[in-house]
Amino acid sequence: MENLRAIALMITAMVFFTLGDMAIKLATHSIPTGQILATLGFFGGLTLGLITHLKGHRILAADFLRPEVIWRNLSEIAGTLCMVTALSLVDLSTVAAILQATPLAVTLGAAVILREHVGWRRWSATLVGFVGVLIIMRPGLAGFELETLWALAAMIGLSMRDLSTRLVPRTIPTLRIATYGMTMLLPAGLMLLAFGQDIHPMGLSVTALMALTVAVGVAGYVSITAAMRMGEVSVVAPFRYSRIIFALAVGALVFGERPDGWTLLGAAITVLAGLYIFMREGRKATQ
Repeated sequence: MENLRAIALMITAMVFFTLGDMAIKLATHSIPTGQILATLGFFGGLTLGLITHLKGHRILAADFLRPEVIWRNLSEIAGTLCMVTALSLVDLSTVAAILQATPLAVTLGAAVILREHVGWRRWSATLVGFVGVLIIMRPGLAGFELETLWALAAMIGLSMRDLSTRLVPRTIPTLRIATYGMTMLLPAGLMLLAFGQDIHPMGLSVTALMALTVAVGVAGYVSITAAMRMGEVSVVAPFRYSRIIFALAVGALVFGERPDGWTLLGAAITVLAGLYIFMREGRKATQ
């Protein structure tokens, strides 16, 4: 029953994150990237900071200056900046499909940077998954869109964030780390605005979109954290891939997107490769 509840929470988190992507993509039609980042950083950081305080944790501590925390915050900024830019330029379904390679990139980074042991089967699955990403992007072919490189950069940035999270001592509360990462989007957004992006007035509709983004972002974070703590990781983690299903549905219903066969094939290959790695991890954990 614990695993079933955790799976339900994981799927719920993926719904929340997809709704957040949708709201950001809609907001990019009216306000620039810097304004979105600054708004998310201020209100998202404020909300997470309040939750952190209510949980009895200090909001700001000396661990903010730890190298691994700084690395995580910088990766959060880079990944989110590229993510928002990608959503403003590329179909939601395409961005979501490329982001499905994030667990594969984390596996690769764990082997290369953290020196974790990765067997030949996981190496093979990782390489196959990246072939799926190449099929989605199709570099050098007629269907290639230069803007998809933003989604690829977002995937790399978010992977580096997840890798650096592994290095953060477990004694530092998870909510405090999340508050750091979200709040750092505020100065990043302000810097973009200072270097040429104009601040646009936010009407009622855009304000509602940004409020929705903050609300579902925080709700998604709380849901995914509860899911990973409640259930077995090898059982729960594969349901992260349900996000691509929701993204395809939202892309079609809200934005009228129709991914072609190559995009769907590449997404399927990437997801299957990731599921294989999760299955391998599950078997190792039970041995």
